[in-house]
Amino acid sequence: MSSGAAFFDLDRTLLAGASGEVFSGAMRTAGLVSRVIPGEKFLFNLFNSIGETLPTMALARQAVTLAKGRQQHVVQAAAATVAQQLVERVQPFAAGLFAEHRAAGRPIVLATTTPYDLVKPFADLLGLDDVVATRYGVNADGTYDGTLAGPFVWSAGKLAAVREWAERHDIDMAVSYAYSDSVYDTPLLAAVGHPHAVNPDPRLQMLATARRWPVLHLDVPPGVGKVPVIGLELQRVALAFTRPMMFPYARFDISGIENIPESGPALLCGNHRSYFDVAAIAVTIAKTGRTVRFLGKKEVFDAPIVGQIASAMGGIRVERGTGSDEPLRAAAEALTAGEVVAMMPQGTIPRGMAFFDPVLQGRWGAARLAAMTGTPVVPIGLWGTEKVWPRNAKLPNILNLTDPPLVTIRVGKPIVLRGKSEEANTKRLMKAISALLPPEARVKHDPTDAELAASVPSGYTGDPRAEHTRRPGTD
Repeated sequence: MSSGAAFFDLDRTLLAGASGEVFSGAMRTAGLVSRVIPGEKFLFNLFNSIGETLPTMALARQAVTLAKGRQQHVVQAAAATVAQQLVERVQPFAAGLFAEHRAAGRPIVLATTTPYDLVKPFADLLGLDDVVATRYGVNADGTYDGTLAGPFVWSAGKLAAVREWAERHDIDMAVSYAYSDSVYDTPLLAAVGHPHAVNPDPRLQMLATARRWPVLHLDVPPGVGKVPVIGLELQRVALAFTRPMMFPYARFDISGIENIPESGPALLCGNHRSYFDVAAIAVTIAKTGRTVRFLGKKEVFDAPIVGQIASAMGGIRVERGTGSDEPLRAAAEALTAGEVVAMMPQGTIPRGMAFFDPVLQGRWGAARLAAMTGTPVVPIGLWGTEKVWPRNAKLPNILNLTDPPLVTIRVGKPIVLRGKSEEANTKRLMKAISALLPPEARVKHDPTDAELAASVPSGYTGDPRAEHTRRPGTD
């Protein structure tokens, strides 16, 4: 029985933009091109913005005549010099797709218009199984003869080349996968059983919507949406409106933002006092210009207002009690890709007397993530969020505009959690968070009946003074 394969386009699919600019520079360095083609930079920028066009592809087709007389081995050597540079431009979440296909036993094939001699070193370095690409004819003396050796691997020509490869390797197109950004790859996408539009150009976006093809963006985690056509991540739109002025029923005192890395992975860990904690961290993150993946229990995502914010921020939903480690894997994948992940190590908002315990108790998730990925952990101390949204209220007090409560947010210096047990690392993290809270948070407090009532969920019928421990199961 034939198996399937996974066919990936190169530019604007596996790579964030065009490879042509990189190859052009390599050709000049190797002396194969003597000068910059007028308008070249504009064409590359245009391609990066809107994808393939008929004029740009007509120029690409004519490149074979420009190569005439050039030594094949010199071109191959020049391509090898920039292969690593291209690998570094591969979209961060392509690795997850590769892993899925390899686990299923599917060969991963690069299917691109770019000439074979240019992309083969890149494909080898990336560990792909094969390459379907435009090939140039070669003379007996090793120079290009100015003709194509086979189809121009674009649009219907790409489908023909892929089909020929599939027949030679006993691959069933009906169970194969294809990934592309271009409407001109519609013939290939329509010919496989599992088409995917990746960072689609405007016309492919419309076609994918009409045909219900999955739309992916390999620069963001799976499930994170973008605004169609312009490709702007929804979270960036949401964060543009996540400013203190958007929450007139709260005042914010934020410091330590400089401790959040400007780039690269970071695991933000805060204490948990209220459903408003998500909004407080969102306001903080918005000041950095970075995006964040929020790891939180399903109750947070189900909560009105805050749930929508968490989802728009590319949140990772945790279904407690299921025993699934999928949320942890998703968070690790995001960190490995250089993302920021935020979570509450307490797992849930302590209730009753446990809410007033000066010693913060955490679960092992943050420590395990840090150990898995080597990511620095940034502690965050939150205080006063429970005044904005008490635990016993179904909504925040949005009418308190004359004297809104103060929410303080302190971001600490990153700490490295490794070389110790998860329990020891968790205790170290919780102490770091506690140190960022005001002095009153670290002393024993005997709450009033009103304070206790505000610390338990609406409809709670038990004795809040009997609640001395966290409740990681159901809340």
